[in-house]
Amino acid sequence: MTEFWLISAPGEKTCQQTWDKLLTATTRTNNLSTNNKFNIPDLKVGTLDVLVGLSDELAKLDAFVESVVKKVAQYMADVLEDSRDKVQENLLANGVDLVTYVTRFQWDMAKYPIKQSLKNISEIVSKQVSQIDNDLKARASAYNNLKGNLQNLERKNAGSLLTRSLADIVKKDDFVLDSEYLITMLVVVPKTNYSDWQHTYETLSEMVVPRSTNLLFEDQDSGLFTVTLFRKAIDDFRLKARENKFTVRDFQYNEEEMKADKEEMTRLSTDKKKQFGPLVRWLKVNFSEAFIAWIHIKALRVFVESVLRYGLPVNFQAMLLQPNKKNMKKLREVLNDLYKHLDSSAAAIIDQSTMDIPGLNLSQQEYYPYVYYKIDCNLLDFK
Repeated sequence: MTEFWLISAPGEKTCQQTWDKLLTATTRTNNLSTNNKFNIPDLKVGTLDVLVGLSDELAKLDAFVESVVKKVAQYMADVLEDSRDKVQENLLANGVDLVTYVTRFQWDMAKYPIKQSLKNISEIVSKQVSQIDNDLKARASAYNNLKGNLQNLERKNAGSLLTRSLADIVKKDDFVLDSEYLITMLVVVPKTNYSDWQHTYETLSEMVVPRSTNLLFEDQDSGLFTVTLFRKAIDDFRLKARENKFTVRDFQYNEEEMKADKEEMTRLSTDKKKQFGPLVRWLKVNFSEAFIAWIHIKALRVFVESVLRYGLPVNFQAMLLQPNKKNMKKLREVLNDLYKHLDSSAAAIIDQSTMDIPGLNLSQQEYYPYVYYKIDCNLLDFK
């Protein structure tokens, strides 16, 4: 399970007692979850007005930062072409896997100084993550353009003989060049019609040079043949060829153009390789930064919400639960029993949400008598 429940409850006589009670209720006898203390430092509380406003702002910031974390992770998967193992080993926070980072969370004093007000800390995060979001858009756009152009060229060099580029198939020697009267044409002939072609090409129109056909290349369905004829017979030959299911390709041998195409392909391929390493490194570093920022926002939300709910002086224990998948419903019930005395209105909502009352869609609202936020470390939708 990569889902965590970050909760807080007021300190009993001490915060340790709150922690012990949770352990007794959820792990000692029934193994409902794996629990860790979640360490939040002594942050500056500020005024009640500021806390109420901040509570809403942090909810929006939480959603925004989560979306950026997911975007960076998903783009990493796109760049690494969806190799799941490869992606997971690059999605780290501070050099460790996400579950380890979350369960051993320590506030980063250097990045988010706790002497600053809560609002300032949230603004630091907001600026930092907005910058990552903008940089990602720019980098992704540049890399995607490059990748798209390369794929278009590769597509041109693959596929059916009717449409693909012929630059890497034909040679100068295959053509009669610089002749005032003669021209060499390229014709795509289905494999089933080879013998028809050999028997009829000289008589499809007047002025076809006898014995001038050669097979240059084959794919699964067709072959590419040359044929030389007089220029004045081109239109007639083209028409008759079509009637016999032979397709004349529009192709003029131009060495400069073909060379330019090959060079463009090499250049794009080299550019893509050059950009790949630095891009993956940037994604790795900035995924870590964004994820760390996200967990700090969760910590801020727990702190603000706990002060608003449980009052001053600050006295609460933040706890991180990793629910056992089979027992999630049971765990929720145990937590509600343990904390329902904290908020009778929340307990009423819970009682109602266990019954299906027509028109009352309260079960959609995640409100509990204790402070609760979900953290899901599974950030990728693999196709």
